[in-house]
Amino acid sequence: MRLDNRVAIITGAGQGIGRIYAEKFAEEGAAVVVADLNGTKAAEVAAAITSAGGRALASTTDVSDSESVKSMVDNTVETFGQVDILVNNAAIFSTLKMKPFEEISVQEWDSLFAVNAKGTFLCCQAVSPVMRKNRYGRIINISSSVVVTGRPNYAHYIASKGAVWALTHALATELGSDDITVNTVSPHGIVTEIPRETISEEGWRRNLEEQALKRKGDASDLVGVVLYLASEESKFMTGQTLSLDAGLRFT
Repeated sequence: MRLDNRVAIITGAGQGIGRIYAEKFAEEGAAVVVADLNGTKAAEVAAAITSAGGRALASTTDVSDSESVKSMVDNTVETFGQVDILVNNAAIFSTLKMKPFEEISVQEWDSLFAVNAKGTFLCCQAVSPVMRKNRYGRIINISSSVVVTGRPNYAHYIASKGAVWALTHALATELGSDDITVNTVSPHGIVTEIPRETISEEGWRRNLEEQALKRKGDASDLVGVVLYLASEESKFMTGQTLSLDAGLRFT
């Protein structure tokens, strides 16, 4: 029960890795706000958590919209009285079409940045007054290994996740005086139930060749680290990026 009596907002928690985070946080004692653009999926996850004896609130949230994000935080405080943890998991990725950067339209660039970069910024901005007031907070941003590897044909996604990484450094400095930590998790090669047209079997083969650990990752490879960053165990860590990449750098 590492998160007993804590309140966590997890964005993009209606499916995939976000759902696993939400369910595990609830098991560890947190009241969880399941935030997702798809309100039906958010409600399903919240209901499953409640049925298992946990505490959860579904929130239909568009992280790219400041009013929607503000409403999410206001409803969280009204329901649970506080916000202790924010996991910025919502992002556009699985639906992306790989293409050379010359073929990426301005509209596609802006739409992706609105969710991946601005969405992270807006959520951090919305929870900061509550966390500052309580002089406690754990913010966990989700970036990607592609920021380092520069994987071809993903320029817009890579740039957006690089912005998340840089924002982590900036906010760790600004929020540290109020005992709020801000860290990043940078995953690589994670499989969920969400279909991905962006990588073929040949792509997976190349991925595994580049890894020290020769297997695909799944949510269980991430959730322990995210729990650590959300708990008291990481209270002296901020502004850091933890790379969960199966040892890419060692190949």
